[in-house]
Amino acid sequence: MNNESELPIIQKVYDFIKWYVPILNRLPRDHRFTLGERIIQQLYDVLEGCINARFTKNKLDILQNSNRKLNILRYQTRLLFDFQLIDARRYEYAAKQIDQIGTDLHSWLDQQQRKSQHPS
Repeated sequence: MNNESELPIIQKVYDFIKWYVPILNRLPRDHRFTLGERIIQQLYDVLEGCINARFTKNKLDILQNSNRKLNILRYQTRLLFDFQLIDARRYEYAAKQIDQIGTDLHSWLDQQQRKSQHPS
């Protein structure tokens, strides 16, 4: 797949998954099969939502759902840190990536909300 033709947000989520999933797969067993799997599912859901929104005419509901999932992911990541399952450096990096994806997602959402209020 040509990365240059991809929306930047899709590439950011994809790259974040590539970084985060190996870390989550190394969590202690009692957390890997609960919190770890939930985080991985949220990551994949956000990626799928962004891809689906790219190819759908009515993007608003999909983007709002992806935004909710990203917010859940933010809290789940904070739980990893609070449970001392990731160090501060990894937590800061993950939080920064989630914030950047969130900024892109909010911009996309705002654009779609303006379109839905003022259809051409």
